[in-house]
Amino acid sequence: MDIHITARHFKAHESLRQYAFDSLKKLERYYNGIVSANMVLSYEKAVNSVKIAELHVTVYGTVLKALEKSNDFVKSIDAAVEKVERQIQKYKSRLREKKKAEIRKTRAKV
Repeated sequence: MDIHITARHFKAHESLRQYAFDSLKKLERYYNGIVSANMVLSYEKAVNSVKIAELHVTVYGTVLKALEKSNDFVKSIDAAVEKVERQIQKYKSRLREKKKAEIRKTRAKV
């Protein structure tokens, strides 16, 4: 799995990059077919400075996306990764259902 972490409009500390990398690496335990994961970290220039984590995960032609905002980058990263985990679970269940339907179809023909 290719992992790319980009900090937009600021210089991210190495510890933040490492935390994001480790969080994205955990996605492999849910599904081995992940091709790439791209995370963009940014913030809104406002009074409270909202931190944003945007995550795009490519799974064999399908792109799973998550965008999370909070007051802390760690919370944003965790929430975005959790969203993608749920999307991966849904994707896997759709694949299983499609496979079961194909098996039923071939059994009906025989």
